[in-house]
Amino acid sequence: MTAAQQQDQEQRHAIVLCADDYALHPLVDEAVERLALAGRLSATSCMATSPLWPEAASRLAALRPQLAVGLHFNLTESHSGAHPAQALGAVIRQAYLRRDPADALRAAWREQLDAFEQALGTPPDFIDGHQHVHQLPGLRDALLAELQARYAPHERPWVRSTVPAGALWRSPKAAVIALLGGWTATRRLRRAGVAMNRGFGGVYGFDAATEAGYGAQMAAWLPQSAHGGLLMCHPAAGVVQGDAIGAQRPVEYRYLLSDAFGALLQRSGCVVQQGPQAIAALLAPAA
Repeated sequence: MTAAQQQDQEQRHAIVLCADDYALHPLVDEAVERLALAGRLSATSCMATSPLWPEAASRLAALRPQLAVGLHFNLTESHSGAHPAQALGAVIRQAYLRRDPADALRAAWREQLDAFEQALGTPPDFIDGHQHVHQLPGLRDALLAELQARYAPHERPWVRSTVPAGALWRSPKAAVIALLGGWTATRRLRRAGVAMNRGFGGVYGFDAATEAGYGAQMAAWLPQSAHGGLLMCHPAAGVVQGDAIGAQRPVEYRYLLSDAFGALLQRSGCVVQQGPQAIAALLAPAA
C-alpha cells in the first residue's frame, strides 16, 4: 500500500455490514460466502435454530479470518415447522406484559448459544435478534444475565444496537424498531460494559424492486453512518421461495456485489471493515 493509499484509508470511516439469516436457506448462505470473499461483507448472523445450521456452520471456518460470525437469536421463524415459533406481534405483547418467566427466557438464550457453540466450537463474535427480538423487555435482561454468567468480560460478544444512525431516525420503521426496546437495550447494555455498534441502518420496506432502487437506499444510509456504525442486509443468490422477503434478497445481493456499490463506498468515504478482531476493537467501549 502506498503512502497516499494508506492516508486515504485512514481518512475513511469503517462500517460493519452484516448479512442476517445465515442457515435460513442455501441461497442465503451462498450469497454470504461470496460477498465475504469479495470484501463486501463484515459479518453474518446465524440462525442456530435452523435444521440446516450444523452443515452450514461447517463452511464458515474458512471465512472467519474475514467474517465476524454471530448468533441471530430467533423466536419467530419456524423453519417450516422444525422450530417452535410465534408471530412477532405475540412475542412483543408477551414481552411487554412480562408473561414469560425469567428462567424460561434464560433457557431460550442458553439453548441457542449452545447450538451455535456446538457447531462452531467457539462463542459468537456478536449477538443480534431475528426481527430484533433480542432487545425486547425481559429478553434483553435475560441476554445480559446469560452473557455475564457465560463469558469472562474480555470474551463477551458485542451486541447489535438498533438506535438509528444520524438522521435515519426520521424513517418511521426505523423509529418504531428503536422505540420497541432499541434505545433502552442500548443504554442498559452499554452501562454494563457490553460493546455495541455506533448507529444502525439498513431499515426499509423491502420494496426496492431494482438494484438501482436498493442503491438509492444505500446512498441515504452510508452518509449517515458513523465510524463503527452497522448496516444490516438480507442477501440471497436467488429468490427464496416461501420467504416473506424472498424476492428482495437477490436484488440486495446483486447490488452489494456491483461496481456501483464499490463506487458509492468511495464517494461516501466508507470502508467495509473485515476481521472479527478488528471489528471488536472498532466497537469496544471507550476506556
